Amino acid sequence: MSDPIEAGKTPTPVTPAVTPIPAAPAAPAAPVEISLETFQQLALRIGTITAAELHPKADRLLVLTVDIGEAAPRQVVAGIRQWYQPAELIGRQVVVVANLKPAALRGVMSQGMVLAGSDETGLALLHPAKPLRPGSTVK
Repeated sequence: MSDPIEAGKTPTPVTPAVTPIPAAPAAPAAPVEISLETFQQLALRIGTITAAELHPKADRLLVLTVDIGEAAPRQVVAGIRQWYQPAELIGRQVVVVANLKPAALRGVMSQGMVLAGSDETGLALLHPAKPLRPGSTVK
């Protein structure tokens, strides 16, 4: 086979393969700043989990019964099933958003929200550093 340059032909340029550089993940949007008055509208209370069970219709949810110092305990649905087993939650204290509007989550009513922190290693429920009376205010 002859060399294309020697045969008087113009060689076809070879385009090097380009490996696309993956886009950097989008930076999380800065949280919206709120006033102190807006923050004070949240009713954050210490609660003690008195019962916990698997949600009957959802693989990621647990149904918790939480004493937040009221006449009757609250039912709270939480997306924590991947990180916690129901039995290990009994007696644990948590921080609850007590004035969140009730909502049905996969057919089960939730009367609040438990707070948790998360990062790339997983999720952890927030709790007081020492035991407090159920219903204690978080400030």
